[in-house]
Amino acid sequence: MKLKQLTITLFSFCVAAFSATTAAEAASFSVIADGLDNAGGLSFGPDGSLYVTEAGIGGNGNCVPPPSGQGDSLCYGTTGAVTKIENGKTKRILTGLSSLALPDGTGASGPRDIQFDATGLPYILLGYGANPAFGDRLGDTELGRIITADFQTNSWTSIADLANYELVNNPDGSDLNSNPLSFLIDGDQLVAVDAGANDLLSVKTNGSDLQAIAVFPPDILTNPVFPPSGSPSNEPAQVPSPSETPSLQFPSQAVPSGVTKGPDGAYYVSQFTGFPFPEGGAKIYRVGADGQLTIYADGFTQLTDLEFDSAGNLYALQYANESAWKGNLEGSLIKIAADGTRTTILSGNELESPSAFTLGADGAIYITNRGDRPGQGQVLRIENIQSVPEPNSALGALTLGVLGLVCLRKSSRSKPLVNKLLAFR
Repeated sequence: MKLKQLTITLFSFCVAAFSATTAAEAASFSVIADGLDNAGGLSFGPDGSLYVTEAGIGGNGNCVPPPSGQGDSLCYGTTGAVTKIENGKTKRILTGLSSLALPDGTGASGPRDIQFDATGLPYILLGYGANPAFGDRLGDTELGRIITADFQTNSWTSIADLANYELVNNPDGSDLNSNPLSFLIDGDQLVAVDAGANDLLSVKTNGSDLQAIAVFPPDILTNPVFPPSGSPSNEPAQVPSPSETPSLQFPSQAVPSGVTKGPDGAYYVSQFTGFPFPEGGAKIYRVGADGQLTIYADGFTQLTDLEFDSAGNLYALQYANESAWKGNLEGSLIKIAADGTRTTILSGNELESPSAFTLGADGAIYITNRGDRPGQGQVLRIENIQSVPEPNSALGALTLGVLGLVCLRKSSRSKPLVNKLLAFR
């Protein structure tokens, strides 16, 4: 994917930084599900059971080019599923859903999130991870859509086609790409983030009034750290050669990865940073009722999900604590109090490339672990959380009442490795 050369305009913004005590929390966890294929979002159903999506492993069907235009093609199959976890047992209760993946089953797009409405009806979001203009090569699939499902009959009904919305409207005006990753149900509205399209969408539960309510700005990285020359990459053109001087300013497109509703009624969106995945470069945005973006918290690395608890604490899930190209995919779960205090609940300790989480009514936290690979996905149950103070540090978090002005920046759009990495969520 070639970078478009655009004029770069930077506007300064003001944020309030708070000094606070960070803490680590001693927590224990157990594995309550294993062997999942590219596990994604999870949610408790009306029966009290936990349901988790599996994007599948693609298949031997028709193929489409990857978003970057380089590397192996993504091939279609019907290996997507929804799995039910009940009384320590797992069972796939919805199968045959669309899946798109690389030949080895990685980089999969398919079922990515599940939510239940007030009546107990399940809604399922499917990713796509490619240019929707190639959709005719795959035929009529559920990719890039929100569907409702009947677990008893193993059937489903399409509600909204988010990938087609990108094809027709392309709200951010850049490369055509759609990869919905996460959504929530807010009354009669379904609100979803599309990482490929780089926007936040809403649609009524009956499928009407599909629209973009926010588009997320690109980043300009200053003195970024690149992988060593010759490092494996699906965007080798972006890895500087030994004879090149790395750019002091580098355009990078971070993408929205998760969405939740805050106690103030606004939507909060996590950010997965683009190549070269700068450590501490990810933000959490607040999206107001007017669609305006402000930065709620920053200083994270490759976020995949977020959720508020009943006390107003915001939890954020980090896919990796280091730049993804370093190969260390140990992640973290971080709690952010309303006053800006941050607490690391779990970091490393077998938590790696986590894709999503949910807060249980039992006080435990449930995380899909190793969500970027076939046959190795897990669901972890984290409990016995106790704070252990750590030294003070300055935080870049904002309270709900103190909001910074987002930096509106124009740059070229680069979504190289992000689509492969974000296919997990």
